[in-house]
Amino acid sequence: MPLYEKIVNKEESIALVGLGYVGMPLAVAFAKCTQVIGFDLNKRKIATYKNGIDPTNEVGDDVIKTTSVEFTSDEARLKEAKFHIVAVPTPINSDKTPDLSPVIGASEIVGRNLTKGSIVVYESTVYPGVTEDVCISILEKESGLKCGDDFKVGYSPERINPGDKVHTLENIKKIVSGIDSESLEEIAKVYELIIEAGVHRASSIKVAEAAKVVENSQRDINIAFMNELAMVFERMSIDTCEVIKAMDTKWNALGFRPGLVGGHCISVDPYYFIYQAENLGYHSQIIAAGRKINDGMGNFVADAIIKELILADKVVKQAKVAILGITFKENCPDIRNSKVKDIIYRLEEYGITPLVVDPWASVDEVKVEYGIELVELNTIKDVDCVIFAVAHDDFKRMKMDDINKLFKNYENSKKVLIDIKGLFNIEDVEKRGYSYWRL
Repeated sequence: MPLYEKIVNKEESIALVGLGYVGMPLAVAFAKCTQVIGFDLNKRKIATYKNGIDPTNEVGDDVIKTTSVEFTSDEARLKEAKFHIVAVPTPINSDKTPDLSPVIGASEIVGRNLTKGSIVVYESTVYPGVTEDVCISILEKESGLKCGDDFKVGYSPERINPGDKVHTLENIKKIVSGIDSESLEEIAKVYELIIEAGVHRASSIKVAEAAKVVENSQRDINIAFMNELAMVFERMSIDTCEVIKAMDTKWNALGFRPGLVGGHCISVDPYYFIYQAENLGYHSQIIAAGRKINDGMGNFVADAIIKELILADKVVKQAKVAILGITFKENCPDIRNSKVKDIIYRLEEYGITPLVVDPWASVDEVKVEYGIELVELNTIKDVDCVIFAVAHDDFKRMKMDDINKLFKNYENSKKVLIDIKGLFNIEDVEKRGYSYWRL
């Protein structure tokens, strides 16, 4: 009997290795139709899930409380599964080279607990070749089994968009691939159990790996183009938002906007492509240039803030500044690789220690990751400058009178309002007479 049928009949289990923003929603989705073991090395995270709490806010506490996923930090439980999905992060090192240690570590764990007849599918973003050239050899070494004969391997790049309640796991077409035609069909059928949008069968594992890196690199380049325009328009004294508004009247405008590019995908994946291209003797030009532009946007915004403070007759070192938002995107608790921190660090170079507010972010995580103490919005008062850095609904609901209460009580021309996300109507702000800047 094919493995797919055994999974459907609940004679075999699926194991998710890595229970973050990708692995946990997958585990919960599969648990609706089969037996699932959810494994993560982080015992604290496992305890959180067992207590019915979803720190990612991807599926919600109610779903976590009722799911049948067997959460565990005991790797021996993986022996009970025949279909393993590896969904661990793939960050970059300080020198912008790929950090494959999480994938390597996960492969070692799976390999130690791999049994004959199993399939291992990787979802972690990697450059083309990692699954076959790195992961398979680790699985074989740790298990003593032979890939192709004793177990099969596939790759299906994650496409989950954290915080997005429209483009959810079930609604996004899934790319699947396998080491051979037999494994490809088995993997495709398993994913079709939960992916309502269907699956796309890639011709090879390398094609599937490349597709993931390219789709994020494409977005990165387009945003970099808009960011470069914003920097040039700043010199021309042209409002970038107004230019985009005019441009978007054409049917084929792409809809990209300038902004801070952070998170675990778009700001990281291009470096995986760049790394492997250089290993093959090709120096990336467009992708590397896009990364350089986007990595520098935090400093550009911070310098614009300093300029606005000076124009408003503020003594920079004595300026009291509030920043609203530190997560990498709106309505999401994910702080990984947030570029707001670049603004904060740059302002600190000028002697400013901003007050940072974010109702979505974990106080403890922000402190550990960035050394920044979050404060409550209701404690903000008598500031010289308010920076809207993330477009959380909590902030978008604020009225101009609410914002005005955050400032010191002096003439509006000395109140500096920085709008990184283009949230405000420029006419409304100008009526107030604020010193206003937007990206």
